[in-house]
Amino acid sequence: MDKKKNISMAVIRRLPKYHRYLRELLNNDVDRISSKELSTKIGFTASQIRQDLNCFGDFGQQGYGYNVPDLYKEISGILGLECEYNTVIVGAGNIGQAIANYSQFEKLGFNLEAIFDINPKLIGLKIRDVKVHDIDNLDAFLKENKINVGVICVPSENAQKICDIFVNNNVKGIWNFAPVDLEASEDVIIENVHLSESLLTLTYLLNGTQCEIRGKH
Repeated sequence: MDKKKNISMAVIRRLPKYHRYLRELLNNDVDRISSKELSTKIGFTASQIRQDLNCFGDFGQQGYGYNVPDLYKEISGILGLECEYNTVIVGAGNIGQAIANYSQFEKLGFNLEAIFDINPKLIGLKIRDVKVHDIDNLDAFLKENKINVGVICVPSENAQKICDIFVNNNVKGIWNFAPVDLEASEDVIIENVHLSESLLTLTYLLNGTQCEIRGKH
């Protein structure tokens, strides 16, 4: 049985945070750190950190802690950052342009091959040297090019159609920014980024404080 399948999504979703903090430690020339010290920086308990990392291997040494460069490399490999992913963005509006301009995108291994949009005013323009194509050419482009990841930045009513085009052309990873849950075959990985849900989580957490403030007026 594939051990990876038994790892909870909660653990998987903590890995990028480990990766980010370890990169900061490397940038500060820190070579070794204990789970207790890492706990202080990252906000997880030392026990949680040890349990999470033990899901993937025995990385620490008792009395020594973790070798930061080695652990960073191991987590990079676990996250698939040693691979490259040919990527397209559909939707050249504010979110699509922000992703295209994201400086870490290429550093993380995502090679942006093309951007697509329906707006004739955007078609033909370049964002960081990547051309915006007519959405009508998406299907043909995917048939002619091996694309691993498709990014959806279109209105919700068009998102499933774009998802279907990706699936039909063997795109196995979809990063969805449309506020809708997409349907795809089980072999396709969809990561939803619902900005409104994140914002409403913030308002929930703020609610008690804000009510107290309003009550004082």
